[in-house]
Amino acid sequence: MIREFAGADIIYLIEAARWTLLLALTATVGGGLLGIVVAVLRVIPFRPLSWLAIAWINLIQGTPLLGQLFVFFFGLPLVGLSVDAWTAAALSLSIYASAFFGEIWRGSLQSVSQRQWEAGAALGLTYAQRLGHVVLPQAIRISIAPTVGFLVQLVKNTSLTALIGFVELTRASQIISGATFAPLPVYLTAAVIYFVICFSLSQLAHMLERRLHVAR
Repeated sequence: MIREFAGADIIYLIEAARWTLLLALTATVGGGLLGIVVAVLRVIPFRPLSWLAIAWINLIQGTPLLGQLFVFFFGLPLVGLSVDAWTAAALSLSIYASAFFGEIWRGSLQSVSQRQWEAGAALGLTYAQRLGHVVLPQAIRISIAPTVGFLVQLVKNTSLTALIGFVELTRASQIISGATFAPLPVYLTAAVIYFVICFSLSQLAHMLERRLHVAR
């Protein structure tokens, strides 16, 4: 039975947005932890590990996220590893994020002047100490804008998980659209919710950049 798009549907979309945020947060944490490893491997003076990190980045960035989602959701059961939609979405987005975080943070580390490394060496600091106490604090300031820019993309990319049945904001929109046959107001509402989330992230990044600039 066809019904009208109502206030209860807007509430349902807002509730579904919680899963969008939770999925993006999970991918940020998982991808961030792995991305730190990738970034460090890219800059340490040991070529085999650097080549391994490069291969990882090229593999993940060179394949579509949708394909990675399908590999986890449909491919793993073929080898006896059954996963639900949440697990497949969280794993694929975390791995996807790790390659981009790794490159963003690698670029931030390498953008710090070589003189900073040399100054740390002149003070007798080890490589790890130079990285952690001299270079990393400067790289963090540089990385804020591109990191948040990717986080905005990550939030929007969670919409692809609707194709494996995970009920986040886009999937909820599809469900309501099918029940009301009113796709325009449904998807406009979803777009507004996405905008609020992404705009809030951007504003948070600007505030953080200003605070770090003042603290310098």
